[in-house]
Amino acid sequence: MSSYQKEQAETLNMVYRHLRTISVQERQRLLSQISDYLLFRDTVDAFLGEHFDNICTQKCYQSNLSACCSRESIITFFGDVVVNVLVSNETEINALAMVLKKRNDGFKCIYLGDHGCMWRIKPIICEMFLCDPAKASVFKEKPLTNKLWIELKEREKHYRWPDRPVLFDDLEKYFMAVGYSSPLMYLNNSPGLLRVKELAGKSNQK
Repeated sequence: MSSYQKEQAETLNMVYRHLRTISVQERQRLLSQISDYLLFRDTVDAFLGEHFDNICTQKCYQSNLSACCSRESIITFFGDVVVNVLVSNETEINALAMVLKKRNDGFKCIYLGDHGCMWRIKPIICEMFLCDPAKASVFKEKPLTNKLWIELKEREKHYRWPDRPVLFDDLEKYFMAVGYSSPLMYLNNSPGLLRVKELAGKSNQK
């Protein structure tokens, strides 16, 4: 098991174990907390499905040329894991846990299965990645889609970019408050993102 797989497996297990111990009411509160984010993800999924599915499936997934899914160590935030575990069933979670135990000698992301990404709600970095050739192809034919994509990229920041209170930061702090720690808690560990918080705090004090 690689260091990447170990970090992923430990975080997945941590989140799953904790969420199994909380009350039904607390679980519902968390689901309510992520509801707006899930609506955002539905909007992004619909946009990509309408404008990019055919080109991305043909040029990347089927040809094994993807610049994103060909890498094992994709960036997953702690919030990605929490959201996915909250909405996934036990079979789906077990499938992720099992694949993380396998040696990955292939060309692709360890989470890429026969039918695409194994996450129910895939990591936000993956969802919001479009290669330049795909964007050029679609945006040239449909200029309005470029504007819509820029708007979606701006909305994405409201969930994971900590220059304001954001969902992914709140989810990290929720687990930190009960004693958990993970290297995937970037919003509270990354020097760069901590600097973003610091600058935002100073700006708000002016």
